[in-house]
Amino acid sequence: MFFRRAKTTVPTFEERLQQLQQAGFTITRDGSNSARVNRGLCTAVVQEKDGVPYVVSVGLAIGKEVGVLTDLGYQKVFETESRRREPALAAQLKALHAFTEDLREGLGLTSLYNEGLGTVNDRHVYDRVTNRDAGIPPRPWDKRL
Repeated sequence: MFFRRAKTTVPTFEERLQQLQQAGFTITRDGSNSARVNRGLCTAVVQEKDGVPYVVSVGLAIGKEVGVLTDLGYQKVFETESRRREPALAAQLKALHAFTEDLREGLGLTSLYNEGLGTVNDRHVYDRVTNRDAGIPPRPWDKRL
């Protein structure tokens, strides 16, 4: 009787969003199970899946879109869904890293070791050769009529 363990309560999606708002984030609802979280230049789209928050995309706010960090092999850029690109600056990468860590902590998600070392990007576009995987590429000396 004396050693009864307290039941752990799992916060709901709404409670987690309220915790983020108390931590200084701006929350904009996109639907019943989706929200856009902003702080400074950075933004993220968070959705609820089976009662657990899931970060869909994190990046820089470019207009009304989320510019996702993309590695081109020779340069890192923020690229939106409409293919608008802006070069990534060191101050923006530091702000994005701090934003991501604070967001994961506010949502109660685990922070992974490799993500704690620095900014991680989801997209890698190293190959600058167009149509490389679409069969034999056109040769410069072959003229198309």
